[in-house]
Amino acid sequence: MDLRVQGDVPPDPFLGAADLFETEFSLDAPVRVTVREDPDERTWAGHYDDHHVLNVSRRAATSAMARELAIHELAHMARYEEGHASHRQSTEEALYLGLAGERVERRKLAHCYQIANHMKDIYADDITLSVAPADKLLGFLESTLAAAVADRPDPDRAGSPPVTAGADPEITAVNAAFALALVERHEIATPSHRLYDLARAADSDADTVDVDAFKRRFLELGPDPSESDYRKALVSAARAYAI
Repeated sequence: MDLRVQGDVPPDPFLGAADLFETEFSLDAPVRVTVREDPDERTWAGHYDDHHVLNVSRRAATSAMARELAIHELAHMARYEEGHASHRQSTEEALYLGLAGERVERRKLAHCYQIANHMKDIYADDITLSVAPADKLLGFLESTLAAAVADRPDPDRAGSPPVTAGADPEITAVNAAFALALVERHEIATPSHRLYDLARAADSDADTVDVDAFKRRFLELGPDPSESDYRKALVSAARAYAI
């Protein structure tokens, strides 16, 4: 794999990710790792005609999760190159089809994009978890969900600030459903794991989102859906959340 790190960060996690990834998979196009200063964005992949870009925040690039996050983005690139429906379907197109004519809050529309990302992540992590140990990912899911549950608004506190997207109980419940679906899809934790307690707390905080129902949606994503079937699943998930 042709992978080059552009930026003053240690290259070892990214080179190690490429080595581990290549034990099972390969990429045709070269990969450029570009370090960004925005700490709120961890990693994301960009796809171009002749190369991929692995965008990574400086914070993520120097974190203990750097290698695992890089493997995850390489998996997205692999799905894109193979033409997988999840990575070729336009999110904008699907949301337009699903939500046209409906009145949808701006925050819920933004959350629908997050749901679409979760659906892509399911397929990327099918690859990620086939080449990398699950322990760090499991710890990452637990800590992220715990932070979101702890940040939920307190309805009894006078003058509480508006709910932010990160602390919104409804999308936190969807995030919990995604975490449980990933755990159960790959059997990387038992029902006694703390993640399940956190998911129950997230479920109880959300009035309009059923964690179990969304978990089933994520679990029911087959390994190689047709473009039509994937679009239907994405439209259905968006409508279930936003309407």
